[in-house]
Amino acid sequence: MFHVEQSEKIHVKNCPVCKGEHLEKFLDIKDYFLTGEEFGITECKKCGLLFTNPRPDEKELPKYYESVDYLSHSKEDRGVFSRLYNIIRAYSVRKKYGLITKYKKNGKLLDIGCGTGEVLNYFSKKGWEVKGIEPAESARTFARKNYGLSVSPEKEIDNLESDGFDVITLWHVLEHVTDPVKRMQQIYRLLKDDGILVIALPNHKAWEAEKFSSYWAAWDVPRHLFHFSKESFGFLARQNHFEVIKTLPMKFDSYYVSLLSLKYQSGKMNYPKAFYFGMRSNFSAKSNENSYSSLIYILKKKKS
Repeated sequence: MFHVEQSEKIHVKNCPVCKGEHLEKFLDIKDYFLTGEEFGITECKKCGLLFTNPRPDEKELPKYYESVDYLSHSKEDRGVFSRLYNIIRAYSVRKKYGLITKYKKNGKLLDIGCGTGEVLNYFSKKGWEVKGIEPAESARTFARKNYGLSVSPEKEIDNLESDGFDVITLWHVLEHVTDPVKRMQQIYRLLKDDGILVIALPNHKAWEAEKFSSYWAAWDVPRHLFHFSKESFGFLARQNHFEVIKTLPMKFDSYYVSLLSLKYQSGKMNYPKAFYFGMRSNFSAKSNENSYSSLIYILKKKKS
């Protein structure tokens, strides 16, 4: 395990979304990915949100991403798993393009948490005007150098033009944000009145979350500060003047998450077993679409 210097952690006493005071311990989980540290997950009994509590100070959080194995920030070939990840990522980029162009044929796209820029690069080649926001300096540098993209650090969000974007996307990003309410307010300002917001999130009500319990890889503490279900995300959206117009599954995620969960549980990769559990999870979700491993939410601004 990688060593991170122990530092004072923040204990949250009110729900970060609804400010509710009735909080209960939900689960204790280790950072299996990097440090081995233990973190807690707290449930707000008012709005149903789960969040990592206590959590590292905002200045300390970047340390928990400092790994060549953090694949969304890397294009490096590190064996079978990273090659498989990059193949699926390329396929997913095409699927994302197909999904978004059902709502907007062209325009200006902002991808918040764009990583190394594959989504933006694909849209740019299709004639879109694109802009990225990415906290990780190494990923920003890769996107600029290899794709010639305009990618800025997170602090630049407040300097972007109001009503400037037709589409804003956050692909597995909102769960990492220290203040999701503020982020939704920023997005509301940036999105055109007829624009589309697309947010993809892990879903803690997935079948494999129950199956693996504290070993479920999508807890990913402390990088994931928030853990949404369809209900708790819907509350956040409504609170910030958005309406969810469509919810879609990300079926590949169940296989990827099952593979990592098995690794955390047993210490080794087990591809056949991961495939079985991924398939089992997706089959289970056929009777309840709210229980897919990850969900994509399509949102519009509420009409006043």
